[in-house]
Amino acid sequence: PGRHLYLRVWRAQVGRVSLFLLDSNDPQNSPWDRAITASLYAPGQELRLIQEIILGVGGWLALKKMGIKPIVCHMNEGHAAFVVLARAYSFMHEEGGCSFLEALWATRAGNVFTTHTPVEAGFDRFDRDLLKKYAKHYTEAQGLSPNDLVVMGLKTEKDDISPFNIALLALSGSCFVNGVSRLHAQVSKRIFQSRYPRWPENEVPIDYVTNGVHIPTWDSPAAQRLWSLSSPTECGPDCIDYEAGKIARQSDQDIWNFRALARKDLIDYARRRHARQMQEHGASSEEIEAARHVLDPNTLTIGFARRATAYKRTNLLLRDEEKLVSILTNHDKPVQLLMAAKAHPADIAGKEMVKQMANFADRLDIMDRVIFLEDYDIDLAQHLQAGVDLWINTPLRPNEACGTSGMKVLANGGLNLSTLDGWWDEAYDPRVGWLLGDEGDEIESPAGFGPERDDSDARNLYRLLEEEVIPLFYQRDDQGVPSSWVAKIKASMTELTPRYSANRMMKEYVEKVYQPAADAYRKRTKEGAKLAKELVGWQKRINQCWRGVHFGHLKVTRDEEDWWHFQVEVYLGDVYPDDIQVELYADSLPQSSRGEETRPARILMDQKGLLAGSVNGFVYYADVPANRHAEDYTPRIVPYHPDAFVPQEDSHILWMR
Repeated sequence: PGRHLYLRVWRAQVGRVSLFLLDSNDPQNSPWDRAITASLYAPGQELRLIQEIILGVGGWLALKKMGIKPIVCHMNEGHAAFVVLARAYSFMHEEGGCSFLEALWATRAGNVFTTHTPVEAGFDRFDRDLLKKYAKHYTEAQGLSPNDLVVMGLKTEKDDISPFNIALLALSGSCFVNGVSRLHAQVSKRIFQSRYPRWPENEVPIDYVTNGVHIPTWDSPAAQRLWSLSSPTECGPDCIDYEAGKIARQSDQDIWNFRALARKDLIDYARRRHARQMQEHGASSEEIEAARHVLDPNTLTIGFARRATAYKRTNLLLRDEEKLVSILTNHDKPVQLLMAAKAHPADIAGKEMVKQMANFADRLDIMDRVIFLEDYDIDLAQHLQAGVDLWINTPLRPNEACGTSGMKVLANGGLNLSTLDGWWDEAYDPRVGWLLGDEGDEIESPAGFGPERDDSDARNLYRLLEEEVIPLFYQRDDQGVPSSWVAKIKASMTELTPRYSANRMMKEYVEKVYQPAADAYRKRTKEGAKLAKELVGWQKRINQCWRGVHFGHLKVTRDEEDWWHFQVEVYLGDVYPDDIQVELYADSLPQSSRGEETRPARILMDQKGLLAGSVNGFVYYADVPANRHAEDYTPRIVPYHPDAFVPQEDSHILWMR
């Protein structure tokens, strides 16, 4: 407010992709403003709000300055949500004859919002007065009142106490919204349901595109050689086809030799890094020499590395240290453990977890079996996830939106043991890995979790290791190959590697999101945004006239052929019949004893004709099989326009009581 802010634009060329970075460190700015972009997680609401204005508004202006005109604008998380306003504002001025609301309807079709947060508290929120202070000039230029903007970031229009939620602004300004795994989409539907009052949770308009990893970044040279052997010959010597599916045809011995080489490469790397750590800590020459010979390349190697924070339960494996020691030091079936972690500087509990891991690795009775590797970074992760036999992940369901660490072991032949959270919720099968906890479809509430749950999961983890994982690894045939373990490796590599790759992810984004968004944007913006203006008029009619819509009498009959015949009277008041649809809706039924579950039924009712003696009254009907009770079905009225997204852009709904 009251001053200009100048941004420098830096370009990093990543292959064929340009990454543009905004920087407020310019001599034309005041010292305070020059530091705005100095840190990622800025302390304090005001500085964080300025950063997000820079990202959304400044980011859009930077694209304009460079002559880049995106058709689809993808917001990853809500931090860049102010681009919704900037894009509409630009369109309004470029078209000339558009109001801001018409420009918003035109550009919203080309906006995509991906939420990565599985808990509502994870979204950035701002005091309303602070938002109005920074948005005043901008809203006035757009012909908006500050309250018009505030409403876009609230749970409901009548919410008069909640702070402004940046994720809700992104939701308001996008026609395509997705989570980053199947389970995360279910969680997100619950989080955002307040924006769609009286709509069933399953109809909250949030889809999912599960994350994937860039396999060539994470597979080892040994893995690349194996995949090359399994790729089609016409692919060429420099081309690796991770979807060839020929890994399963490799002999068990070849797979096991490949895994032995990968494990040895990891241990050689870990020894070098561990010895360097010891030297930096001032260890004696004898201790440094001993560090160069820890671990055994023929021992089951477990990896456990991640960001240390409460919901990830980074220290769950150490819940009972003596029990873990007994597992690691088993003479006949030994196990070794490689650990790494980092915590946010402000996360006290996370830093305590890291400390516990480091202290555990310093125990004299396991110093040759356990290493804690410091300064967890991508280089360490690439070696670790390429060489471990088993990757353990223990987040509290449903707090992991997706998680990708376990995906990075897939192409390398590592196996996963994880709670049923994030991507593992949809990937788990007994043929490809192990499940910690119970298999079920219910989304659990984190409120009930505590030490008892951690104790139970830790006991189950130790039991899985002792009774299933370790015996399977050491169950060898005459050639020394653990055939059952190798069968899991083949199934995991063949089935999961292509499913959780960035190639599959990008293909889904293009087909499910980007192409439909581009088509809708082009349709709304052509001919001076003619369609967008029509949609504004459509919604205005719905808003003004919806209160006059109501149901009359419902008649239900059943014929001899076992069909229900529904007939209902509908009075539309001043709403046009073409502006609505009448539907029969039925919730999904609970699972049967065979695990079968019905999907929610949404049946379009046909208009039979004008109701005699009425004004804008009609009879609607539908026939449905009588395999469910008639009471399961409820008539409802929803807004309709062939080019509108409902309920994203209009959440009116009327149920027959």
